[in-house]
Amino acid sequence: MVDSRRTQGITLVGGGKMGRALVQGMIASGFTSASNISLSEPNPQACDWWRRNLPEIRILDEKGPIADDAEVALIAVKPAIVATVLQRIKQEGHQPLVVSIAAGITLQTMIDAVGYARVVRVMPNTPSLVGAGASAYCCGQEIDSSDAELVENMLTSVGIVQRVDEKWMDAITGLSGSGPAFVCMVIEALADGGVLAGLSRDVAMQFATQTVMGTAKLVQQTGTHPAELKDAVASPGGTTIAGIAAAEQAGLRSALISAVHAAAKRSRELG
Repeated sequence: MVDSRRTQGITLVGGGKMGRALVQGMIASGFTSASNISLSEPNPQACDWWRRNLPEIRILDEKGPIADDAEVALIAVKPAIVATVLQRIKQEGHQPLVVSIAAGITLQTMIDAVGYARVVRVMPNTPSLVGAGASAYCCGQEIDSSDAELVENMLTSVGIVQRVDEKWMDAITGLSGSGPAFVCMVIEALADGGVLAGLSRDVAMQFATQTVMGTAKLVQQTGTHPAELKDAVASPGGTTIAGIAAAEQAGLRSALISAVHAAAKRSRELG
């Protein structure tokens, strides 16, 4: 739980999908409660979603302070407007711990905009919604051990977390930040293959999803290299090796490598 002796709550700035995933994950895990969270969001339709699904969250007046009196300002807006949001927080005078999840926005960009270095750059991902997130973070010069612990506890409540040097953040953005989209494409393609082979859509999707989830768990829990697990399934002259040959011919692995690399490159460009 958030230590109420050192925090007056969390203000989420930007109520889109990633902000939703993090907040819902933090509430579901017991890290914090909905009543401890405020939302700064100018879009009425986005606010309607929060009112329907998490009515205990306080929605701030659009014309009032962005960060309110919160100890933590969780910045979940599009990268192009992060600096504008932070400049407004600077003008308000209150100096919350700034935690940004905007892709590509560097610590120095944040510091220049907000006027102090108590800032943290985070790259979470959407599986945080179900407690299976993978997050990395790096810290500005004014982050002390107490701030870092708070951020780490916040992120641990929704999955795994690792503190890294900022130079690795773009690569992590390409891998785990964008990765769920690539995995969804794989699940969809596997299901399509099942439909092509004669399965109903529902059955194909059920088996594709479970196969991906189960295989990921197998890799994670056994610590076995994926190549070794792949070889264990591929009997000589069998069905799996025939499928592997087709996947290699179609460039499956190179396509996924290129996807991660392109996403990491775009993250650097955004910064």
